[in-house]
Amino acid sequence: MEVQPALGPRYKWIALSNTTLGMLMATINSSIVLIALPDIFRGIDINPLEPSNTSYLLWMMMGFLVVTAVLVVGFGRLGDMYGRVRMYNLGFAVFAVSSVFLAITWMTGGAAAIWMIAWRIVQGIGGAFLMANSSAILTDAFPKHQRGMALGINGVAAIAGSFLGLVIGGLLGPVEWRLVFLVSVPFGVFGTIWAYLKLKDTSERHRAKMDWWGNLTFAVGLIAVLVGITYGIQPYGGHTMGWTSPFVLSCLIGGAVVLVVFCVIETKVANPLFNLGLFKIRAFTFGNLANLLASLGRGGLQFVLIIWLQGIWLPQHGYSFEQTPLWAGIYMLPLTIGFLVSAPVSGVISDRIGGRLLSCGGMLITAVSFVLLEVLPVDFNYWAFAAILLLNGLGMGLFTSPNRAEVMNSLPNNARGAGAGMTATFQNSAMVLSIGFFFSLMIAGLADHLPTAMAQGLTAHGVPATDADQIASLPPVGVLFAAFLGYNPIEQLLGGVLHTLPPDQAAYLTGRSFFPQLISGPFADGLTAAFWFAIIASVVAALASWFTGPARKAAPGQPHETAGSELAAAAGEIVDVSEHDAGPGRIAGRLRTAGGTALAGGVVTVTGADGRQAARTRAGADGGYAVSGLRPGTYTLIVTAPGFQPEAAAVMLNGSGAVRDFVVSGGGTVTGIVRRSPGGSGVGDTAVVATDGGGQVIAQTLTLADGTFQLSGLPAGEITVTAHLDGHRPAAATVAVSGTEPAVADLLVQAAGTLRGTVTGPDDRPVPGARVTVSTAAGELAATAVTDEHGDYAVADLAPGDYTVVTSLFEPVVRQVDLGGGESATVDVDLRAGRPEQARS
Repeated sequence: MEVQPALGPRYKWIALSNTTLGMLMATINSSIVLIALPDIFRGIDINPLEPSNTSYLLWMMMGFLVVTAVLVVGFGRLGDMYGRVRMYNLGFAVFAVSSVFLAITWMTGGAAAIWMIAWRIVQGIGGAFLMANSSAILTDAFPKHQRGMALGINGVAAIAGSFLGLVIGGLLGPVEWRLVFLVSVPFGVFGTIWAYLKLKDTSERHRAKMDWWGNLTFAVGLIAVLVGITYGIQPYGGHTMGWTSPFVLSCLIGGAVVLVVFCVIETKVANPLFNLGLFKIRAFTFGNLANLLASLGRGGLQFVLIIWLQGIWLPQHGYSFEQTPLWAGIYMLPLTIGFLVSAPVSGVISDRIGGRLLSCGGMLITAVSFVLLEVLPVDFNYWAFAAILLLNGLGMGLFTSPNRAEVMNSLPNNARGAGAGMTATFQNSAMVLSIGFFFSLMIAGLADHLPTAMAQGLTAHGVPATDADQIASLPPVGVLFAAFLGYNPIEQLLGGVLHTLPPDQAAYLTGRSFFPQLISGPFADGLTAAFWFAIIASVVAALASWFTGPARKAAPGQPHETAGSELAAAAGEIVDVSEHDAGPGRIAGRLRTAGGTALAGGVVTVTGADGRQAARTRAGADGGYAVSGLRPGTYTLIVTAPGFQPEAAAVMLNGSGAVRDFVVSGGGTVTGIVRRSPGGSGVGDTAVVATDGGGQVIAQTLTLADGTFQLSGLPAGEITVTAHLDGHRPAAATVAVSGTEPAVADLLVQAAGTLRGTVTGPDDRPVPGARVTVSTAAGELAATAVTDEHGDYAVADLAPGDYTVVTSLFEPVVRQVDLGGGESATVDVDLRAGRPEQARS
């Protein structure tokens, strides 16, 4: 079951708050440098617009995203193997250390840029640890009915952080550029200590040999593709972009080929890095496709909006170019507000009605917002712009939480870390791809009309025609980067020519109106292409979201398989469990109930591709099974056990062994409510445990706030349901479970009273070994106790009522005590006649 009561009802909120802090810190740092880049480059004495420095600019912006995209899936798998919390804690520590080294940069020039890029990559390694394991930690900590809400809050931190980073960088950069990195240090140190002390690994670890070839080919292929995209938006030769550059083409084509090799490797190894079998789960596949497309539409949006605001709208409305970075971040706050409002709300709603309608509707709303941005004039009314950004944020937030919940809920327990890593890989890769797509579309739009407009505009204001033509022929990417960084683009382009112009013409050209008017028309063409790309991506993402569920029904004549069985059959990770090592031609594993206990005596039948039985065995006391002597090929494993639903899975042997664990569920359900008094209100956060006839725990959960609970996946037969609440007597009921109607078990937990006291003798000293008998008002024996060496005794777990306490050693002494409210009382006994002591509550 999803919650471990031993951790206490508050643990899930600790996990949520800590992982939300981690995701917020990681995503803020992914964008915090964007607005602060001018201050950072001034601080290390570099002009990022010089052609030789363009690579520094790009890698400072995109290095963090590239490294997280490459590493996050592998780190998710490490979390499955060695503990998600352990890997998450390591991420916090790496993040804090790298932030310190970024802040203490003492060099200048190219050496400083390389130093900072290297530590940004290390910071991205820490971010990958955090991103890969936070969703899996939450999925382990929260019950399924609250998982959408938890992932929604975590998701809004992940996405809103990228926009909050713009504002924070804009505020801190002008004060002191080192503060941009130093601000993460106290949060990183606090988060590291907090996570180490409070977070617990609630998932079962699955030891496996690392897929080194898979890691290597995945890293090489993805890095090559992302590097190719990064350099594809830079000029090459006489071209405005570098997509025809041999280096870029080699990266893109070679990277794609290596990724194909990676996919082939993953089908051949027993413990793959990328569990391609998870794509057999429809919700996982279409949910990730929707997330990928949404990230493609969203990733480059912030760059387009920043350039729109900084290069055109803000200068036209009285802001200097130096002021535009900060105010661009502030004017984009409605987008963040939309996320903050809708993502948690949609998460809560998706817990009740499912996520398909919400995620689909969210992407359609997002598509509408892009349509509205497309028809908005370049020189817009801000309140119309703010309303559209708010709508876009609401749509993205409405999509994000249900989408993450659908994807994570579709995964089996032992694949959540790897699944979360795969999802984060798609999202982070899409961010880099999106930046490349949006910049390419913007540059293509500018290249068609900007040179002519710029040459005519410069010539009309006194710039010699030769110089004007030379400036107009420069790649438009320089104009975009200048506007993005808050530099005065015309001042940068004119350079030494500016001083040869009449003062009035020079002032006009470098003022707040010439460049925005010059670029408005060509920029609108680029905006049209970019927004239509985002519209199409959003609509396709809405369609993909629709296909995440519900699961298709079995064809006529085929046996029905429950959703749990379908997921277990299609999506279990093949891992190497040391106790049941699988050698060549051998399949081994364990059978467990939904409650996590071993299923002894379950039968495992193995059939070949022709349907004939190849082997059959019975699980041992620990649930372990093994079959040997199998030839390479694909086999179907069928698990049956009395009272449980059958399970099935396909396992491929390719010359080595395989390990396949099964979680076997029953079709029965028990519902009920836990109260303190008959007819009273329910008691929330009460642990409810179901045990079978052999005393094995088969399911467990916590009651909701109203005291209700539901236990699912139970085997048919008699089940004992017990409620445990601190300070109360456990309540139990036995019910008959079937696969048809839910059984009902209403439980009454009564406050447990405790009697304690001290027995003293005639010499006024404590008496050890005195026998204390506690009887009910009806004279029935309730409990007995013997005093310890200090004369003390204690009797616990007494039901409410009147009790008689009798102590005899020298002379019997009788005391009466009322525990009607279930409270505790102290009864001291003096064995000397005539020296009675009063009971004290």
